[in-house]
Amino acid sequence: MVRDKVVIVTGAGGGIGRDIALAMAREGAKVVVNDIGASVSGEGEDAGPAQQVVDEIRAADGQAVASTDSVSDANAAARIVGTALEAFGRVDCVVNNAGILRDRFFHKMSVEEFDAVIKVHLYGSYFVSRAAANHFKEQGSGSFVHMTSTSGLIGNFGQANYAAAKLGIMALSKSIALDMQKFNVRSNCIAPFAWSRMIGSIPTETDAEKARVERMKQMTPAKIAPLAVALASDTCADVTGQVFAVRNNEIFLMSQPRPVRSVHRGEGWTPQTVAQHALPALKGSFHALDRSSDVFTWEPI
Repeated sequence: MVRDKVVIVTGAGGGIGRDIALAMAREGAKVVVNDIGASVSGEGEDAGPAQQVVDEIRAADGQAVASTDSVSDANAAARIVGTALEAFGRVDCVVNNAGILRDRFFHKMSVEEFDAVIKVHLYGSYFVSRAAANHFKEQGSGSFVHMTSTSGLIGNFGQANYAAAKLGIMALSKSIALDMQKFNVRSNCIAPFAWSRMIGSIPTETDAEKARVERMKQMTPAKIAPLAVALASDTCADVTGQVFAVRNNEIFLMSQPRPVRSVHRGEGWTPQTVAQHALPALKGSFHALDRSSDVFTWEPI
């Protein structure tokens, strides 16, 4: 489906990114495997993971090169795109998958913990996308696939930094889709449910927690790859500005914010009438303080 397309996959040294890179290569793409080889929290560097995925692709007669530049720096992100141009002469798709975690309850979260996560997820998606955008514009085609999360779309405990970044990515993707549609450039999001080292630290102290983790282990990173490959292909040339979720064998189209209900007062509002009339009238349509697990309550299929 993506034969001879040049695809950049960030955070592709393991987990979801690795499986997307391998799937892209199996479907004929030339792949830039980007990964700095850091820990889940973003510390350290190791060129090994990216090169190992490149070696896997080449062993299967595919084409791939490694990149160990960081997405969180604009110049380094430009070098990632430069690697694709130097190795393969063009770029057709960017999969913004790189990420780190610094989970902490909000009242305990440090500025550094917030900043580090925003830098990799949100700034990283912006930096790499921006570096590719002019090339997409000039060639009149291109596709962005960004990884968002139900932690941002719905909510979760202890992830204010991650959730803010992931919801920001949804808005970034929609803006790219709007701004670049006239150049035949598409932008979509995937919220993946998958067992990987990014969620491998979930507590397993109680029987319920152990059962939950066992269910999550069914949702392998490879389940995310088919949608990512399809969105990169010309077959999906009319799909842009959308947010999908993948959970095992399920694919969901996620909602986007729209007005739910309104109230009107011809003479205008005062703080008192807002409190006495507007908010009570709207209260029946308020959204609960849901977490992702409160919404996706059934077993993965």
